[in-house]
Formats: sequence, C-alpha cells, structure tokens
Amino acid sequence: MYAKNLARILGLLCQDSDVSHSIPQEFDDRFDSLRRYGKLPRGRERREEQLTPHHIAAAIFGLVPLHPGWAGHVAIVLGGLRPVGGPGASFFGAETISDVVGILLAVEEARKSFIRMTLTVAETGVNSNGGAEVVYLHDGQKRRAYFVPDGAISLLSPGAENGFDPDRNRMNAPAMREMSFNQEFFRRLARECALAERFAAPPEGDGSEYNVEEAERIRYQKLGVRNNSRYLHIGVDNQVTWPKEEQLITFDRYQLVLMPKTKEHVQSVHIDLIGNRVDQRTALTVINRFLSVMAWCDDNFAIAGFGWSGNPVPVPVTKRDLAFTTATHYIFDRKIPGSEEARRALALFREARNAQQNGFVSYAVLNYYKIIEIRNYGKEAVRKWFLTNFEALQAASKKNDDITRFLALCGSEPPHKYIHDSCRIAVAHAGKHSKSDPDDAHEIVRLHTAARVMHLLARRFIEQDFAISDLMYSGD
Repeated sequence: MYAKNLARILGLLCQDSDVSHSIPQEFDDRFDSLRRYGKLPRGRERREEQLTPHHIAAAIFGLVPLHPGWAGHVAIVLGGLRPVGGPGASFFGAETISDVVGILLAVEEARKSFIRMTLTVAETGVNSNGGAEVVYLHDGQKRRAYFVPDGAISLLSPGAENGFDPDRNRMNAPAMREMSFNQEFFRRLARECALAERFAAPPEGDGSEYNVEEAERIRYQKLGVRNNSRYLHIGVDNQVTWPKEEQLITFDRYQLVLMPKTKEHVQSVHIDLIGNRVDQRTALTVINRFLSVMAWCDDNFAIAGFGWSGNPVPVPVTKRDLAFTTATHYIFDRKIPGSEEARRALALFREARNAQQNGFVSYAVLNYYKIIEIRNYGKEAVRKWFLTNFEALQAASKKNDDITRFLALCGSEPPHKYIHDSCRIAVAHAGKHSKSDPDDAHEIVRLHTAARVMHLLARRFIEQDFAISDLMYSGD
C-alpha cells in the first residue's frame, strides 16, 4: 500500500461520515501534515515505499482532528495511547491503539469480533489529550477496552480496568468531538491492503503532492536551515533598509535570516541557536548589535520587539493586536491637577510607561527616578526616600516576584544604593563607573527587573506626595 493510494481509499471510506463531503485537497493536506511529522515516508524519493501498519494507523488517526493541518500532531498523540489495565485487558493483547489497527488489518478473527473503535483528541485529563474506546465480542459477550495517554501511569497497571469509569475519567473538556470506525471500515481497508500486496502497481497520480514540500525544502536550504535547527524569532519595528524578500545574511560570524513586512507580519530577524552555537540571551544580544549597526548606517530607528524561540524553521512574526480595556458605561470625572509638580509627575509617569512598554527600558528607569527627584533634592535625599519606601513596599508585598528578583540583583548592596548607583547612574551616564549596554540581553533583563520595582515606587510617591487618585471618576 502506497501513501497516495491510501489517501484515495480513506477518502472513499469517509465520504458518508458527514452530511458534507470531504474534498481531495483536505486529504492531501492531512497527508502533508503526517509527512511533516514523520508519520509517513517523506520526500518524492520515498514515494514508492510500502506503508507499514503503523503508517496506516497514523493516517487513520490523522482523520480525527477538525483541521487537516493538525493531522500529524494528532497522529502522535493518539498513537501513544495505552490500554487501561495493561495489555491483558486490551483488544487481542494490543499494547497501544496503533497495535489495534495493525491487528485489525492482519488478523481476520480480530476483524470478526471487532465492533467499533472511537477516538477523540479532546482534553481528557489536565494538560492531557486523547482517548479511545474499542468495542468487541469475546465469548459472545460485548466488551470494551479503553485507551488513555501513557502519562496516566495509575491506569496502566493490571486490574485498573475494573474500576475505570470512562464517563468520569473523560470529562475534562466541556465539549468533545469523537470519530468512530466500525467493522465495515476495517474489513474494506484490509481487503484493499491485501489486493495492493497481491497485485503490485505503481503509486497513483504524478507525484504532484510533493511539489510544495520540495519547494519548501529548497527555500529552507537557501535560508540555512539544518535538521537540528532551533530558531529565535524577534519582531522589529524600524525604518532602516530591509530586504524585500526573506534573505540569509552574514553578520560578523553569525547567520541571520531577515523577513520582510507583510499585511499580517512585521519585519523580523531570526537566528538559529544551534547552528550559531549561542544561547537565547547571546542571540538576542547579537540581534540588538545588528539593529544598532543598521540604525547607525541609515541614521534611523530600529526597535527589537517581542518574540519567542524553539521552532525548527524561521517563522514570520505576526503583528501585535494588543488587548485594551473598554467599558460599556464609561464614567469619567477628572480635572487637570492644579499643582505644577503633580502635572510633571504624571507626565514623567506616562513617558516611563510608554518607554517600558516599547523597549526603551533605560529611559523608563531614568523617568521613574526623576519622579522621585521632584520633591527630593540631591543624592542623599533621594537615597533616603528609596530606603524608607522600599522597606515599606517590601513589607506590603511579601510575595511579589518582582521584588524577589530585584533583591537577587542587588546582592549584598543595599537596594536604595543599588537604585542610585546601578540604575540611575548606569543609564544617565557613560563614564568609567557606568557601562550599561542596551544591546546586551543580560543588561536588558536587569533593567527591566529594576524598572518594574521602580514603577511600584513611583506610583507610591505620586499617591502619597500628591494625593492623586487612580480612579477615573474621583472628581480630582
């Protein structure tokens, strides 16, 4: 049995499974997903490779998800399901649900006793998906074998099937989709497999199902993707010169992939952590260095935004669609603060929050500090304020993770001294005692940690010194 032939056969067997018919393209997409996940032979050169029973089982499991692109992932999830109570309580001693399919295809006696197999990929446990039920006859009696994820260790031991309640143990999701395969399905599928083995014939079609895969392979080769690649993806907001099409470039001794802006995506930089032999923070520093060089060359801005890591190939970064607060009944009653100092404090606070949100963390730290300086003149006065109020903030927020991380940064240095010397001086000056580097990922993390604590202190100062309410309808 070849993969292309199996896709046609499964399409015919499933054509009456719903009021709407599946189209051939859907099965092509499902089989493409299965190949990507290594559950079917991959590549045109393996087009004439005979499928094993486990390949066929994966193809059947790939019919379960609603969206074809999830077929490969679901085949992995369902293929590992194991029988409740162990093989002794299973259908014909099958150790996995994949083995059940293999037995049904090979053993006529098993097909005669088989009634139905029901599969679901819904959440059947906490952070655990997938479940199956096999109904069959044994000595004239109807029996049921249940299959669960292999992480459910307590259910896999002999005897666990006696107290297993499928309705109670499979109700984690409030709604659940299931797909069933009956005796006729496996009878006809087994017959097709036997005919394919007896009367050898080439695979159906012209192999066009591999065109997209081959084009993608060529694309990834141009981008320097390797078998073990793991990419860090960073979105970029910029007005520097950028390639019109995705491109692999060399920056110093590093290989970077640049992707252009589209209707749905922002410009982005991608770096292979494995291929470049860097960890995530070093990679982020390299990307920042690259953007700094580009900002200098084009005399324009280049801001590193949000991102993630882990994909085996470069993935475009979707434009941000940030959530915001709305109100059905918008109640507002505020006045401009009468004090010049209060107005300036709110202005600095807004600039600090804007900077913190958009990656200008050095500027955020400096503005939070400037708020405290409005009524505390000189280094010693500011230090004293931070000493008193940090202790009060710490006492009021004993389980605040930001404060815990900040104290770890301070080490043996008192927090009020650290804020002045390692935060304010570090970001406001560039002398021999200040070597803050806004490209360095470690420094960025340090400043973000400090900014979160200084944000709390700045709010405390504005609330206490200027008695400014944070209610939109306070009338202040």
